[in-house]
Amino acid sequence: MADQIPTDGLLIGEDGKARCWWYNNHPDYQRYHDEEWGHPVTDDIRLFEKICLEGFQSGLSWLTILRKRENFRTAFAGFDFEKVARFGEKDVERLLQDAGIVRHRKKIESTINNAKRAIELAEKEGSLAKYFWSFEPTASERPDKFDYASLRPITQTPTSVAISKDLKKRGWSFVGPTTAYAFMQAMGLVNDHLEGCFVRPIVEEKRNKLDRNF
Repeated sequence: MADQIPTDGLLIGEDGKARCWWYNNHPDYQRYHDEEWGHPVTDDIRLFEKICLEGFQSGLSWLTILRKRENFRTAFAGFDFEKVARFGEKDVERLLQDAGIVRHRKKIESTINNAKRAIELAEKEGSLAKYFWSFEPTASERPDKFDYASLRPITQTPTSVAISKDLKKRGWSFVGPTTAYAFMQAMGLVNDHLEGCFVRPIVEEKRNKLDRNF
């Protein structure tokens, strides 16, 4: 709830380190926050995995998806989109019986569809990394991602709207602006670790050293 968020957006953990409020002292979230969220990713398979899992997360908590992530990886061939693109109706029915994942027909079918679109996108743009990182906002385009006046995180930006619109034009599904922005945050296209969070400078150093010549 908004009234439970500290006014600076930070929580101090048992280890004395300040972290973004949303990890909420939860061990699974803490590991994800410290080791993954915001760290720049340029691997096409991991980029595809993340945007698919963000689609599955729609209407659910990310913790639910995080806890099922290894099951998703097993069910969807490690999110190798070349392999997922070959899934057929038998695979859809198999996945609908898999209690280890989110059994939602439209989201499952969307993942298969998006795998086919990912192949097309990679062939046209060179790679998924080259495509997605082309949307990286410049420093001057990045607004404060935490609205301290209302104590609410900002969930979409003009850039995420542009990514969503372009992907939909290319035939992707379950890629709305909020999903696109969560993807941007997680994959390091922006560094949304709050000022004072101990991970923020770590992520920023990785972003500064990132080779963007995909």
